[in-house]
Amino acid sequence: MADKYEKHSKHDSTRDSRNKGRKSNKDSAKFKQSECKTPPLPIRHGCSIEELMKQRQTIKEELKNIEKDGNKRKEVIKKCKTETKCSEKSKYKHNTGSLHEAEIISKTLKQPSPEKDYNQIDSEDEENIIEQRRLKRKQLLEQLNAKKCKTELIVNHFQDSHENVQKEVVKKDSPKYLSKPQIVTDMFSEEDFASKKNIDIVTQDNNETTSQLNDNWDDCEGYYNIKVGDIVNNNRYTIKSLLGQGVYANVVKAQDNSKANSEIAIKIIRNNELMYKTGLKEIKILKEINDADSENKYHCVRLLSQFMHKGHLCLVFEALHMDLRCVLKKYGKNHGINVKALTSYSRQLLLALRLLKKIGIIHADIKPDNILVNEKKNTLKLCDFGSAMKINDNEPTPYLVSRFYRAPEIILGIPYKHSVDVWSTACTIYEMATGRILFTGSSNNRMLKSFMDLKGRIPSRILRKGKFKDQHFNYNNNFLLHKTDELTGREKVIEVANIIPSRDMGKELRKSFKNANINEEKIITNLKDLLEKMLALDENQRLTPTDCLKHPFIFESLRTE
Repeated sequence: MADKYEKHSKHDSTRDSRNKGRKSNKDSAKFKQSECKTPPLPIRHGCSIEELMKQRQTIKEELKNIEKDGNKRKEVIKKCKTETKCSEKSKYKHNTGSLHEAEIISKTLKQPSPEKDYNQIDSEDEENIIEQRRLKRKQLLEQLNAKKCKTELIVNHFQDSHENVQKEVVKKDSPKYLSKPQIVTDMFSEEDFASKKNIDIVTQDNNETTSQLNDNWDDCEGYYNIKVGDIVNNNRYTIKSLLGQGVYANVVKAQDNSKANSEIAIKIIRNNELMYKTGLKEIKILKEINDADSENKYHCVRLLSQFMHKGHLCLVFEALHMDLRCVLKKYGKNHGINVKALTSYSRQLLLALRLLKKIGIIHADIKPDNILVNEKKNTLKLCDFGSAMKINDNEPTPYLVSRFYRAPEIILGIPYKHSVDVWSTACTIYEMATGRILFTGSSNNRMLKSFMDLKGRIPSRILRKGKFKDQHFNYNNNFLLHKTDELTGREKVIEVANIIPSRDMGKELRKSFKNANINEEKIITNLKDLLEKMLALDENQRLTPTDCLKHPFIFESLRTE
């Protein structure tokens, strides 16, 4: 029994000790939960509570001052950033002014900043960063300024070379009288005349990089970019200047290096499939003309050869001095050229028409611009056969031939023949005699009105053949004049029933021959008769080139010579 009692007492004691341990653990956990998280104030022996409160207040003020300094530091850093960005942008834009440089600036500004907390950066670190950015900015400016200097040097080099080339061309090609203008009345005088359009459009490019590009020789419209000094066709021809530009091609003056530096003219066709086919057609017609005129007597320009150059079909012609338009501006403006030149030029032009009719070719674009004159001004040649065609290939079109020289059958849509060239030649002869254009309508409708002002009403039997007759005449064959209303600005149509001729060709011709003697009066009368017969409204009644050559205006002038 005693042993059992001892065991029970031991068991109870151990249980009590366990319970006490659990209570102590619970009490310690409660104490930890209620424990303050803020660090305790340092215990200083001999300090009262008031002193401790004062120390606590000073510490709070110091903490506030530290926070203010941190905010100021942030504001300073932001200002530095914004100032550097603005200064970099303004300097780059001022110094360069190009989009490429602006892109470089934007890239540099968008670079990530160093991964640092600016709240913890000291003033020395900030100064170092600002100094580094200044150095980077200087390096970029130096690089961009160096590029700018290079580009300026290249541009200056191009401008200087261009000016030097133009000066050399002017010295070689332009005559002395351009610096001292003189009034010349006799067109057969020994003084020379050069067209103003020789050099103005010609440029030269000495840049090696651009000269190596494969597409640098054409402009956006397919014309060949003419450069003075270009050598074409296996170093045979050297381009000297630009003579003119038309719908189909450029025409340049060149030097033939194989024939004692003789001059020739090269027609460079546009780089276009349609223009190329037109050029081939012109070559075929010119070869046929050359074969029919082997002795070069009938005043059509001679085709010497042809070749391809950088995708352009090139036609080589004999060189002539200027076109008839320039001759009229210089020697016959508003009064016409003298009688001797007039009869000589008219006869040569009619000889060319007679040859074309003999071989069945219609030129379809005779005007002073397409007639060339030699340096002595005594020989005339018909040129520019780009619109020419065989007699069987013609199709009605209202816009064939330049408008001022367009025959009525073309406007009305009547099948046309060689007589359209006779009409254009008559307009050209009148212009040579008076220095003024015969018909100056602003449209096909106005051209018909001009015809009827001189020749009277167009007969109904002619109108009935016209494919485009309804555009200009009503069912009664009364003319429908298209006008612009002065108030509204809209186009209106006026029916004109009675048309009475208001022009007298005889009076117009006599104005150009003031104080004419008996012989000149006879010439004026003959010229008036010739022009009226060449300008017959019915193409079947119009004179042929052979008949024109037999007319007294041409025949009697030859007999007096």
